[in-house]
Amino acid sequence: MLIASNRGPIAFDVDDDGRLTGRRGGGGLVTGLQDAARDPRVRAGGSMWICAALDDADRRAAREAPHGRLDRAGHDTGVPVRMLDMDRDTFDGAYNAIANRTLWFVQHMLYAIPEAPSFGPDFRRGWAAFERYNALFARALAAEAAPGAAVFVQDYHLALVPGYLRELRPDLRIAHFSHTPWAPPEYFRLLPDAVTQALLGGMLGADRLGFLAGRWAAAFEACCTDVLGTRPPGDPAGIRFAGRTTGVGVHPLGVDAAALTERAAAPDVARRAGQLRTLAAGRRIILRIDRTELSKNIVRGLEAYRELLRTHPEWIGRVVHLVYACPSRNELPEYRRYMAAVQRTAAEICAEFATDSWVPLHLEIADDYPRSLAALSLAEVLVVNPVRDGMNLVAKEGPVLSRDGVALVLSREAGVCAQMDRDALVVNPFDVSATAAAMHAALGQPASERRARTARLAAVATALPPRVWFHEQIEALTRPGPEAGAEPAPLDQLETTG
Repeated sequence: MLIASNRGPIAFDVDDDGRLTGRRGGGGLVTGLQDAARDPRVRAGGSMWICAALDDADRRAAREAPHGRLDRAGHDTGVPVRMLDMDRDTFDGAYNAIANRTLWFVQHMLYAIPEAPSFGPDFRRGWAAFERYNALFARALAAEAAPGAAVFVQDYHLALVPGYLRELRPDLRIAHFSHTPWAPPEYFRLLPDAVTQALLGGMLGADRLGFLAGRWAAAFEACCTDVLGTRPPGDPAGIRFAGRTTGVGVHPLGVDAAALTERAAAPDVARRAGQLRTLAAGRRIILRIDRTELSKNIVRGLEAYRELLRTHPEWIGRVVHLVYACPSRNELPEYRRYMAAVQRTAAEICAEFATDSWVPLHLEIADDYPRSLAALSLAEVLVVNPVRDGMNLVAKEGPVLSRDGVALVLSREAGVCAQMDRDALVVNPFDVSATAAAMHAALGQPASERRARTARLAAVATALPPRVWFHEQIEALTRPGPEAGAEPAPLDQLETTG
């Protein structure tokens, strides 16, 4: 069994003495897969994780390791790792020009259409790099896979891999999982026609496709019908294309409650919890934790908090908003501008409302996992308002870690909303006034109601922890099915069916 993803379970740094040191790879995808990869059943099967070398330190590690296979460097990766050393032009074109600046924007519907996109020669060069990048992964997987092995390809960075790998190794069982939303046909077709056909056809080289929410699976099927002429969405036999059938399933990744609460009980988290209590000084905590990613909608969330204080001045001095924003993709100018907008809006709120004894908002732009866990345990209101999101695990972590109940203000465009909408306060992420009203309602929830809702939200959040999530997909991929591909769920059942 092999796993393939752009970012792997280990990353490298160079210390002051010029030696390589390993550390845990970042990102929610790695967190979920790595927990699953530590399962003894996975290890016993003879597995490998293939990923890209993301920077010079990773490239050096890949070059110095025999055949690119890395030892664990003091870090338990769960499975052996092979890191692919590719030239910088290929990686930059594939990762930055296409994956981050094009496919991410399309799937999250982020373009300002009068200005972008525009597909000219630069895009074509980036697309050629994206093809090379995916081909490198396919060749590495083909070389490492035992006869009849199962291969789990992760996310939009590797959308072409299933098709390439199918040509090289038709004996393999291939799954592809999308951790992002999927755009509807009218938006997906912003891409050049040849690109839409290549992306869909590449993914349909898999035996099975997985999505985090039923609406994303339905959108993918609608794109296949619109672009490739496949049967309308909902065919129980799967998506039939080029003489093959690809199954579709929905697997809404959850959190491992035991592992999460154990980590939250560590001394470093306890220290930060004490610091946060001092900072809050008895005030009620409104919390958000996000990457400074365009889709996370941080600026509108801050504007909603400002409107809350303007329209309900009774909360002035009685609440504090903690905003933890992890830097993301600072190499892209769009992200640098967005970071500046977040900082500017936060400063405006403090300038308008702060007093000698009260700071209304604390913005920290840093990746501090223990601090985030501590804040999730203390917050009374958690704001998760993305304009579009594949899942958003913070919305699940909050109820699990909450000590006294947390009211969840949740965007209807988050993938997790399909599971948690009954007990969350659901908002239109573009409606600042409605979000401010939801914050007010959250603060006004009776403690007994807040605790009851939190308990139900936590039950949903832990229903499909990473190991179960992964093995559910293994079982779906390896069970016999019609032609190639497992039997998919009807679209009207996709929200609750694996």
